[in-house]
Amino acid sequence: MAKSEAPIFRQLFESQSCTYTYLLADKASKEAVIIDPVLETLDRDVKLVQELGLNLKVAVNTHCHADHITSTGLMKKKIAGLQSAISKHSGAKADIQLSDGEKITFGKHHLTVRETPGHTNGCVTLVLNDESMAFTGDALLIRGCGRTDFQQGSPKRLYQSVHERIFTLPEDCLLYPAHDYKGQTATTVGEERKHNPRLTKNLEEFVKIMDNLNLPNPKKIDVAVPANLVCGLHDV
Repeated sequence: MAKSEAPIFRQLFESQSCTYTYLLADKASKEAVIIDPVLETLDRDVKLVQELGLNLKVAVNTHCHADHITSTGLMKKKIAGLQSAISKHSGAKADIQLSDGEKITFGKHHLTVRETPGHTNGCVTLVLNDESMAFTGDALLIRGCGRTDFQQGSPKRLYQSVHERIFTLPEDCLLYPAHDYKGQTATTVGEERKHNPRLTKNLEEFVKIMDNLNLPNPKKIDVAVPANLVCGLHDV
């Protein structure tokens, strides 16, 4: 996309859960979308939206998170007209229940929903209209992937999702995950197809790896999941 045509783009970080929040906006209309906003950084994000003079239309979660509480519910109270969105398969409440192939429009741009279950049933990847960038949530991380040992996790489904719905995007498509724990900010389809230590394996080997990670539960899982099922408004 020519630079003048590209949307406004900000990648924001929350340090407790190492979560990335993404803000995209149309330069002409100032219509905007925010992806995976976090409760702890609510005020920062709202301030940035106001400073940039944006009309924030949709706050979308890539899935029902287990490691942090979303700020979508409280953000709606601070920004008039804002709607929340999440996959219809997530089991979570939101104004917009997203289905595969649906578009989230902001000005002349849009994000297309690609269902990528496996980490959870309700995981989606959001692809910019020109396929120059995609937001993979926890399905695909930089040189990694989301765990599959709770919240309807399935190694086989995750493997198929990544290979069929993400790795089929253009090789130079920039991929932005919901988290990174090593200070990396982005990757590409081509890089992950070549260098991802898990997803370059065959399905049988991948399942074996995922079934033997033996990871502790996220610290906030008992609080975050119930809260995120109700748009982050559970006892906050």
